[in-house]
Amino acid sequence: MHAPQVVVVMGVSGTGKTTVGPLLAAELGVPYAEADDFHPPANIEKMSAGIPLDDDDRRPWLDAIGAWAHDHTEGGGVVSCSALKRGYRDRLRSAAPGIVFLHLTGDHSLIAERMRERKGHFFSEKLLDSQIATLEPLQTDERGVAVDVAPEPKIITERAADALRRLEHQ
Repeated sequence: MHAPQVVVVMGVSGTGKTTVGPLLAAELGVPYAEADDFHPPANIEKMSAGIPLDDDDRRPWLDAIGAWAHDHTEGGGVVSCSALKRGYRDRLRSAAPGIVFLHLTGDHSLIAERMRERKGHFFSEKLLDSQIATLEPLQTDERGVAVDVAPEPKIITERAADALRRLEHQ
C-alpha cells in the first residue's frame, strides 16, 4: 500500500489498537499516534475510576485526534482511536475527510481475557461491556475495513495492510 492516507485503528479497548497501530505504521512507513495521549487528565481520571466517558468528555479528545489526522493528510499516518460511534467517526472525517478506518474486531471472551492480562493501563475490564454496547460498526458508506484480532499481531497487521490495499483499489 502506498501512503499517504491516514488510517484510524478503531475498536473497543483490548482489541490491540496500541499493538497493531505502530506495527501498521511501520509497515506503511508513516508516523503513529496513540489516542490515549490525546485524552485530557480529567478523562483519564474518570476512566481509571471505572466511569465511562460521555460525549462531552470525548469532543475535545476527538477534535485533538482529528487535528492530528488533518496535519498528517499529505504524508499519511496511523492513529489509534476507539471511534465507537458513527458520530465520532463523522467528527474525525470532518477534520480529515480522506481518513480510512481499520476496525479491529474480536470475540468478547478473547478481548476480556486480554484486558485482564494488561498491566499499567488505566482502562478497566468492567468498562468493556459499556464499550461493546456503545459500538456502532462501520457502515457500508464509511471507508474502512474490519479485521479479526484472534491471530498474533504480525498476522493481524498483514491482514489489515492487505485489506487496506484492496480498499485503496476499489
